[in-house]
Amino acid sequence: MSTHTDQDTRFTHRWQQWKVARERELVSPHGWLALVSLDWLSGTPREYPRAAGSWWQDADAAYLDPGDAELSVDGEPVTGVHRFELVNSGPGVRVVAGEVEIEVARRSGYLIRVHDPSAPALAAFAGVPAYDPDPHWVLSGRYEPFGEPRPTTVGAVVEGLHHVYHAPGLVRFERGGREHTLTAFNGVRGNGLNILFTDETSGVTTYPANRSLAVDRPVDGAVVLDFNRATNLPCAFTDFATCPLPPEGNHLPFAVTAGEQLPYERRGAIPT
Repeated sequence: MSTHTDQDTRFTHRWQQWKVARERELVSPHGWLALVSLDWLSGTPREYPRAAGSWWQDADAAYLDPGDAELSVDGEPVTGVHRFELVNSGPGVRVVAGEVEIEVARRSGYLIRVHDPSAPALAAFAGVPAYDPDPHWVLSGRYEPFGEPRPTTVGAVVEGLHHVYHAPGLVRFERGGREHTLTAFNGVRGNGLNILFTDETSGVTTYPANRSLAVDRPVDGAVVLDFNRATNLPCAFTDFATCPLPPEGNHLPFAVTAGEQLPYERRGAIPT
């Protein structure tokens, strides 16, 4: 018969495995820590210091003229002007340019970001500080879907920028004898739910703007919120990200002393 200690040991082991996988993803050669630039396109074709080719945008799309550069999209060479018409706040498209990848994305206007495997942040990465895993931060909740997904406008870490997502519903849970409600978005790659939130640790021991909690698909309306797996968004690691802020009402009025803390690279950057 398993003891409470055995259960805690297994819980800690599973969390450690998750953390290893999480940090492995962060140091992907073309991941978020590989970002070395961010440029917003204008209506006039121009070249950018780190991105091959000439780039511009209009009201609907972004454009790339490769010139003499050897570039490819989805494995196909770019031989003439290439048009990118993307969903606002949606996923980007990667242009391969030798060892680097140029990400094209739409965030109201169009932007390009260069992911370089030789980025200094990748070489300096020392892991992500986190609170010790604690089973008491695994909470049960209820998912309440809306009749129709609701367009939800949120701010961004870039001043003046906004994101619009479709929220499928709410998650309710209890903590300290009180009920709390959080607006949920669809999960990454369409799996489960994703909750952006802040709490009383934000700006103290955790990143001020946001943290993210992935929640598995509800089962008969039941969900599990494991705050031990609350993660930083890319903006916590790089200034070249345009991360969304949590929707209105997604601040928890208590300290969530679980999950990832302020990255080592940002320590000392929070005003006192």
